[in-house]
Order: sequence, then C-alpha cells, then structure tokens
Amino acid sequence: MKSGRYLLHALAGGLAMLLTLSGSKANPQELNRTILPIPEPAPPTYTELDVRKAEPPPRLQVTAPEGAPNVVIIMIDDLGFGAPSTFGGPIPTPTLDRLADTGLRFNNFHTTALCSPTRVALKSGRNHHTANAGSIMETSTAYPGNTGAIPNRVAPLAEMLRLNGFSTAAFGKWHETAAWETSVSGPFDHWPTHQGFDKFYGFIGGETDQWAPLIYDGVKKVNPPNKGNYHFTEDMTDQAINWVKAQQSMTPDKPFFVYFATGATHAPHHVPKEWIEKFRGQFNEGWDKMRAATYKRQKRNGIIPANTKLPPRPQDIAAWDSLPEEHKKLFRRQAEVFAAFVAHTDYNIGRFVQAIEDIGELDNTLIFYIAGDNGTSAEGGMIGMYNEMTYFNGVEEKVEDLLPLIDKWGSKETFPHMAAGWAVSFDAPFKWTKQVASDFGGTRNGLIVHWPQGINKGNGLRTQFGHVIDIAPTILEACSLPEPKLVNGTPQVPIEGTSLLYTFNDANAPERHTTQYFEITGNRAIYRDGWLARTIHRAPWQTANLAALDADVWELYHVQKDFSLADDLATKYPEKLEQMKTLFMTEAAKYHVLPIDDRSIERMNPALAGRPDLLGKRTSLTLYEGMEGMLENTSINVKNRSMTITAEIEIPEGGASGVLIAQGGRFGGWSLHLRDGKPAYEYNFLGLERYVVESQAALEPGKARVQMDFDYDGDGRGKGGLAILSANGKKIAKGRIGRTQPNIFSADETADVGLDNQTPVAQGLGYGPEATRFTGKIHKIIVEVD
Repeated sequence: MKSGRYLLHALAGGLAMLLTLSGSKANPQELNRTILPIPEPAPPTYTELDVRKAEPPPRLQVTAPEGAPNVVIIMIDDLGFGAPSTFGGPIPTPTLDRLADTGLRFNNFHTTALCSPTRVALKSGRNHHTANAGSIMETSTAYPGNTGAIPNRVAPLAEMLRLNGFSTAAFGKWHETAAWETSVSGPFDHWPTHQGFDKFYGFIGGETDQWAPLIYDGVKKVNPPNKGNYHFTEDMTDQAINWVKAQQSMTPDKPFFVYFATGATHAPHHVPKEWIEKFRGQFNEGWDKMRAATYKRQKRNGIIPANTKLPPRPQDIAAWDSLPEEHKKLFRRQAEVFAAFVAHTDYNIGRFVQAIEDIGELDNTLIFYIAGDNGTSAEGGMIGMYNEMTYFNGVEEKVEDLLPLIDKWGSKETFPHMAAGWAVSFDAPFKWTKQVASDFGGTRNGLIVHWPQGINKGNGLRTQFGHVIDIAPTILEACSLPEPKLVNGTPQVPIEGTSLLYTFNDANAPERHTTQYFEITGNRAIYRDGWLARTIHRAPWQTANLAALDADVWELYHVQKDFSLADDLATKYPEKLEQMKTLFMTEAAKYHVLPIDDRSIERMNPALAGRPDLLGKRTSLTLYEGMEGMLENTSINVKNRSMTITAEIEIPEGGASGVLIAQGGRFGGWSLHLRDGKPAYEYNFLGLERYVVESQAALEPGKARVQMDFDYDGDGRGKGGLAILSANGKKIAKGRIGRTQPNIFSADETADVGLDNQTPVAQGLGYGPEATRFTGKIHKIIVEVD
C-alpha cells in the first residue's frame, strides 16, 4: 500500500534526524542528506573569558557532493515527437541535433499529455496526481489528485538541490501555481522562488503573448525591456545567460541547476517575420504527405523500428487532397509560422548552450533537452484560429475571415493557433495529439541527454521506457545525492520515478521502469512490461457529448513489437486486456486518479469545479490607484451579468486622458477610460467586434464621479446589454454592447487600474502601461456585479 510506504519513509526520516542531531559536530563531507535542510549541530558552550584564548567550532557549510555536475533541464512547450529534425521531423533543430550527436537520443520517453501535470511530475519525480496536478491549474477541482495545490510532502527537485549546495534558477513558463494563489495577497508557497528556485524570470500561467508578455522577476511583476522587435524567448534567454555567467563568476565551485522552459511553441504562435520567411513554401504538399515523409525519414534514420506502421489519421481530420485551395493557402501559412516558431526557439536554446560552453562548463553540465511537454496541440480545431481565445469562448472562426490575415499570421496583430491536421502530422508516427494521454502522440516526446563527463559514447539511441517522473531521480543519482526523507519538516512521499542513469552507458540494459499509468480528462492507459491497454475517451477538440466513462472501449497493444500503436490485439488477447484494465484501476486508486473527471470547459468555473475562488461570492470590489497586474482568476467576475463601475477621480487643469480601469487586451476585454477628457467605455469582443460608448463632452477640472452601468440582457451566457455612462450623476452617453465573452477574456492579460498593461483593450489610447497611464488622479474605483 502507498500509505505504508509513506509511513516507513517518514519513520526513516525521523530516525535519521535524531542521529544527525545527536552529535555536537558534523563533518561537511559526511552530512546526512536525507534530511533537508541539513540540521546544524548543537553549538558548543565556552567557559573561557577571552576570545583570544579560545578556538571557534568548525563551520557547517553545505556544499554539493564532490564531482556533482551542473544540471540544465530544457523543456519546449507543445512540441510533438515528429516535429524536430533530431527525431526525423521536417523542422531543422540544429541545437537539438548537436546535443544528440554527442549525447543520447531517447525514443521511448513519455510525458503526461498536458502542461501543468508534466511540469509538476518532471520537477518532483512523482506522478502528477500524487502532486495534485491531475490537470492544468486552471481546471483543478476539490478531489485529491486534482486540487492544484502541490503538497509539502512532494518536495520539488529544485528545493532538494538548493538545500544540497546548488544555485538554482528558472526561466520561462511556470504553470504550477494554483489560480487563486496568483494575487498580491499570495500565498506564494507555490511560486517558483518558494519551490526551490533562487531566481525566477518568466510568466506564471499557461501561456503568454510573446510580443507583450506578463513577466515576473521572482514574485514582482516587471515590464519587458522597451526595445524594438522584442520577443520573450529572446529575453528569457538573455536573462538565463546573464544569470549563469554571473553565478559561475561569483561561485565557480558551486554547481547550478537551471530550468529553462520556453513559452514556445504553445499558442499564440508568435515569431519574427524573418524567421517565417525561411519556411515559405516548405509545407505546400500538406499534412498527409508531410506526415508520410516524416515517417519514412524516421525509419531511414533508425529513430523508429523498421517494422513500425503509420496509423491512419483521426476520422475528424480531413484528407489534405479533399480541401479547397483557399483552405490550403491558409493552412500552409499556419505550418510555416509554427515551423519558424520551433526553429527560432531552438536557435535561442543554442545561444544558451553556447554561453555554458563559453565559460568552460558544458562538459560538466548534465543537460536534458525535452522536445515537448506533451504532443503537438490540436486545440486550434479544424481550421486554426486568429485568436486562441475564441476556442475558450465557444466562438467558431471561419476560413473566409482568416484568409485576409495570412500576411499578419504570427505577428503582434494575431494570437494564432494552427489547424489540428498539422498537429497530427507533427506527432508522427502516432495518431493522436496533446491531451490524449492514451496515445503516444500525446505522451511520447523526444528526449536528448548530453553529459560528456558522464556518457562514454555519444550519438547513441536508448529505447528503454522512460517517463518525466524519471528525470528527478536520474539527477539525484548523477549528483550522488540520496532521496530525501524529510524536507522542511515534512515527511516525503517516496519518489515514484526510476533513475535513467543505468541506460547512459549501457544501451542494452534491461528496462527498469516497467509499469506506468496515464490519465488526462478521461483519456487513460496503462503500460506494463511492453504492453499498453488504452481507451480514447475524447478528442482534443471534443468538449461535449462524451460517452459515459464506463462505456469506453478499451484497446490492447504489444508496444515492444508495435511502436506506433497500429495493431489492436484486444480481440486476440481478451484475458490480457482484462488484466491490464484491472491493473489500471489498481494504479489509479493508488495514485489518486479516481474519481475521473472528464469535464473540460465547465472546469474553468471555480464554482462548478469545486476549487477555491479568491473573491468567492463577493459582489463588490474596491480598487485603488496602483493596483495592476490582476490575473482574471483573482479579479471580480463581470461576465454574464449586469455590473456597475464607479470611478472617483480628479481632473487637473488642462484635462486628463488615459485608462481608469481595464481588463483583458487586444484580443478581448473592456476598458473604462478618458479620451481627450471624454469618458468612454469600450467592449472588445475577441478582437473581432468593438462596441464604444463615449461622451461628446470633456470633464471639467476638479473632482468627478464617472459611472458605467451595464444592464445585461440575460437569458443565457455571452449575451449583450445596454451600457450607460454618467458623470457626476448625469447621463452622458449610452449604447448597445452586441455580445460579450462568456468564459474568459485572456489567459495572461490582466485587470489594471490607471493604465492598461501589455496590449491595449481600447483603440487610440496608446500601447503599453506608460502610454495608457491616466494623467489625472484616481481616488478609488468600485466594481459591483449582480
């Protein structure tokens, strides 16, 4: 039983602590590293009066074990097995190729099929449900395994390394903090700098605008550098390079651990135009021929076994040759932008790797380059999206609306995603994509391990089963560190992964990770000794009309002979299938997978999901000047209801302009502001439609009360309503808001008082916090909802 293992682990930790504390002195070379932080010995007492006649005790200094390497984990977002050239894909990834040529390729390595679960499992060495990350943070529930709150009994790898003498830093995407813990009030326990990292520079959620990101340095929101052609991947790379160089300059004998997790290649697919032009025309033949070409290349290069079959694409995906030419024109551009995004990301990773080499540390650095936290994303639906937020609001975009945007695709003027047909192709030789935890297209990701001082022969292929929970124990073993039993006073759940170090210098070593469950929103599978049983419960683009969980049809595959899951053996070996299904239920109960929750959009609503909501049932929120950067999950919910906004302000002589309060950004949101002194309210529906209600007269200097009353039509979600503007109790303008966003304004744009961070909601006020800053005085703003 898991509880029994946990108890034994805790008892062992307690005994180890007693033994450590029993002596008055501790030899730094003989530290008990199973207890973290390592307890200090009791200080001696002195009877000598004069310090000149006494000797100080030896200082306890925790240093990393002798010979411990630096460690770097690189993780790209939403990149499938069949995309990078290193694993036979059509997109050149020279940095990944270079590390593979002198390192090891792993072609049987797995993720969880989704963002937050993979990241939490990766950095803890435990299954994602053990760490309460059964889905992304924004869809957590009330059930164990899905609460979104990483428990103290699951200490992260970074904390283990930091308390063992490493410098630690994380750059890029986080997505491991519960939605209700992302406000200024904290708690900050699950932010990177409280999860073992000395330094963090990146974004806290699941995605961000690469041109105008929401960045935190530690727990403080900061504006990106003000320079032309800014891109977040380049910025985070600069930050990582500067940190590593400074760290080694100051403490050359202290190893570093860097977690380098790009926001790329998750939507929005944002990339400089010069990179896009490099791929013009390279995807003209379409997703079917590209998938077949990748499959042949993978076999030819020995990436996959020669007997591998190519499964048919999902039935919902149209054959390329059946598409109208106008559709093909749009889809080609989407693939060009995505390929450029991948190549641009790999290039910047190359800059970081080169910096490590330039300071003479590459040979002594253990690098894990994980090409994807899951498969390529099919969340763009059948035709892709100009604005990814349309998906989350149930709005269907049309090809004829997207065609005029082809030349802007990937620029600041789009928030784009690509058609699902490309996702299937970039996941070759598998059938499915991200979110499908029961198919290797969702979970099989290319892994490169590079460590010249620890790998005797490079350019090798490793075929043993591996999983993200194996990375943490691999690092501990490589650094000669024991698994801790007690961390910060909390007994630890034993690490559930298996070190991969045994494979580094033995390509034929017997597989050690022999059992592994998979589950994400109902898609589930179980691996055991070369066999996989699975059920496809829902497609990534399917959000309703799901079959009952107990009605799912299970399949059986002998993956040692069937690399791509092409031959279902369920009818041939029914007893084997039943054994595997029983095993899944055993493992699911053991690791808190049950009960399974297959809801998708509904789980975005805290009340329906059963998770905490920072504002709960409050119907009023008072805000003050300087309050900015409030993520949507920590602000009052104004969607699908009537509301009143009252702003008490002061207008200087000469008038005032700027934002009073805004929520969202260019691709959806609302703004109450003054334009040339005239009060105005603008509702931006997904960047597709704009509704503006504006006064004809400017406010006089002095104190003023500006009010906006929105009378929601009701009778469902996403409806419109009447907006009425008043100044000092007098109505000054009114107008219809045709429709509103029912579910979400943005994944990363915020609510701000006195300015509009990142991209602007309203047109004509400027771009960025300084240009949109209100030039008068805001005393307070009250937002009230029905």
